[in-house]
Amino acid sequence: MTNRIQIFDTTLRDGEQVPGCGLSKKEKIIIARALEDLGVDIIEAGFPISSPGDFEAVKAVSKEVKDVTVCALSRAVQKDIEVAAEALKYAQRPRIHTGIGTSDQHVFTKIKTTREDIIERARACVKHARKFVDDVEFYAEDAGRTDNEFLAQVIEAVIKEGATVVNIPDTTGYCLPEEYGKKIKYLVDHVDGIDKAIISTHCHNDLGLSTANSIEAIKNGARQVECTINGIGERAGNTSLEEVVMILKKHHWLNYETGINTRQLYPISQLVSTTMKMPVQPNKAIVGSNAFAHSSGIHQDGVIKNRDNYEIIDPAEVGVNESSIILTARSGRAALNFRIGKLGVQLSKDELEHVYERFLQVADRVTIVTDAELKNLVSKYLITNVNF
Repeated sequence: MTNRIQIFDTTLRDGEQVPGCGLSKKEKIIIARALEDLGVDIIEAGFPISSPGDFEAVKAVSKEVKDVTVCALSRAVQKDIEVAAEALKYAQRPRIHTGIGTSDQHVFTKIKTTREDIIERARACVKHARKFVDDVEFYAEDAGRTDNEFLAQVIEAVIKEGATVVNIPDTTGYCLPEEYGKKIKYLVDHVDGIDKAIISTHCHNDLGLSTANSIEAIKNGARQVECTINGIGERAGNTSLEEVVMILKKHHWLNYETGINTRQLYPISQLVSTTMKMPVQPNKAIVGSNAFAHSSGIHQDGVIKNRDNYEIIDPAEVGVNESSIILTARSGRAALNFRIGKLGVQLSKDELEHVYERFLQVADRVTIVTDAELKNLVSKYLITNVNF
């Protein structure tokens, strides 16, 4: 039997916390609709208590989307929870996401209290949230650096109060994959009633391990992944939605699936990038401009002969039209002939050799040879009359 992984998208909340990436209510609605079309299970629409604008945005998203759960964030504070509930009153599937720090670092230096008090506050916030909604998610902030035995006590306490999802955030991106996986497994093995709640991951990318940590958590019992489009988020970002989804799809032997329509990944990546004015790095996995681009002659020859030689993903699977053969000084004859063929010109072996010699001279000068320069080369140096 295939295990279904819930995709919890927090682009509109954690993703929006990137400096300069604030969204208007209208923009949040546009992205929320796209996320619904993408097939995410949960949209975290915002943090209602943080500002009147965020409250109105969560309310608007709640009215707009119907086929997904709409989630609002709160602290373990009664007023936060009540405002979140009010913002969600139009949602068909509302969820309140509430919680508190659990690591010694947070308990003793940020909150300045005791472990016993943390457990009581955790119980109280879940109990209060359950007065408004049936679906309550509890987050143990900085769980990545929390002692596993204490973390298990907190999680067991909130499940008894009715938490339906327990979020185990690696808030600082500190954990190694094996360490984070063992943390999830510890909870599976030691928390009484853990089968009554879904274990969720929420990993940050400070050490570049957010996706690896999320996958390791899934393998050890997590069934929800919190992530963002393009991996945007606080500091170095969050787990990238497109990476997790495609890892599970390509490694089908792991026997996990999501409800994501992967052909929408590139379009929504572009939408989020443009709307939030957050460029996607060219070498970004899955959705970067270079993800399906080939410039090395050896790679180009292999891809032209059989795409599977150098591409484990068909570009169409993620909504990209086709691979790109980029002509540079490292390109070979096969790539040059391929690109000239795309222009509608067929060359003999001698003609190709003739053009190739001059192509290398141009490539050394301009770095990347465009179609316009290619047409000029063919027209100028071929004896055959060519009309473009």
